[in-house]
Amino acid sequence: MSVLSKQMLLLNRAVEELEKETQDRDEEKVRYLGEKLPPLQLSGLSLGELQNLCRQLHEKIDIVDEERYDYEAKVMKHNKDIHELKLKVQDLGGKFKKPALRKVRVSADEMMRALLGSKHKGSMDLRANLKSVKKEDIKQEKVLTSEVGDWRKNVEAMSGMEGRKKMFDAAGGGQ
Repeated sequence: MSVLSKQMLLLNRAVEELEKETQDRDEEKVRYLGEKLPPLQLSGLSLGELQNLCRQLHEKIDIVDEERYDYEAKVMKHNKDIHELKLKVQDLGGKFKKPALRKVRVSADEMMRALLGSKHKGSMDLRANLKSVKKEDIKQEKVLTSEVGDWRKNVEAMSGMEGRKKMFDAAGGGQ
């Protein structure tokens, strides 16, 4: 048999079972209603008997409505509980505990070997990569700082009206 014919047989069987289920459900409904609701005999009843029958039917309708309301409330409560449990399952599925990390001492060579694997060559001397400073550069920096001088003296000299006049004269404003 080919795959298509197998699928067709399965579909046909499913359709038959579905029809049988609906027929069984209809038969169960008719049987239940036959038990709970006997056929009405309206002919030959007086007005008082008809009113009494109507009252009895209304009482039965009220009882059935109460039961239906209770069942609907239970179904809604169960649906809400199911929804909340589904959310909890989703939350728990997405979470995981982070393991406690331990402090590990690793030298620079070991770290590079772990990161780069076989590409790592020789030991890594971090001091070799530092910039070397010549003594001449240090002397030039000292000369520059000595030319600027003490900033406090400069601020005191420029404060007040005399300092402002000196700044004005230096800018070429007092010609």
